[in-house]
Amino acid sequence: MPVNSLLLFFVISLFFAAMLQVHLFNIAFAKLGLTPEISLFLLLGTLLGSGINLPLYSVNIKETGHLVMSPDRKLIWEIFQPVREGKIVVAINVGGCLIPVGLCLYFISLQVIGPIDIIVGVLAITALSYKFSRLIPGLGVGMPVFLAPLTSALVAMILDPVHTAHLAYISGVFGVLIGADILRLKTIAGLGAPVASIGGAGTFDGIFMTGIIAALLA
Repeated sequence: MPVNSLLLFFVISLFFAAMLQVHLFNIAFAKLGLTPEISLFLLLGTLLGSGINLPLYSVNIKETGHLVMSPDRKLIWEIFQPVREGKIVVAINVGGCLIPVGLCLYFISLQVIGPIDIIVGVLAITALSYKFSRLIPGLGVGMPVFLAPLTSALVAMILDPVHTAHLAYISGVFGVLIGADILRLKTIAGLGAPVASIGGAGTFDGIFMTGIIAALLA
């Protein structure tokens, strides 16, 4: 495993340990109607799966520089480099994407939330995520941490006050996945990394953690 991956795994492990101490994950999963046993299984699966990227396809690239925007969106600069040709592998992260998406599909299968509410919630967070997310060369896609969770919770409260936590989780996960990851795939040539992982490099970039925080706030 590369040094960067080991460092990321270590940081994520510390983060999980801290979160477990204050029982935030347990509270969030309890609000979603999951038992402690299932919650523990999901946490372990997410932690271990954060280091697993499943390749989907590769993209040929040829570039001479990057446009880089600062987090406050007030400063733009360009990094020039020699012409570079190669490939970027697009992959999907098990812990940061597949597990939360699978959980969303489970909640949808319960049929306790109207399909119109789900569509409206997902579209709202998708539009928000696309507007406020930015490609950060060498790192991935970044966006304000609490923007999607807060909005997901608010939208869910308006659309379905009875099943707020479930709708907030579904809207947050799918909205960030589509708006900040899938719709940004067309710009991955500027990533400057050999692998573009959906839900990875930041597992917790917006997909997994957005769902958890949204459920907590709902």
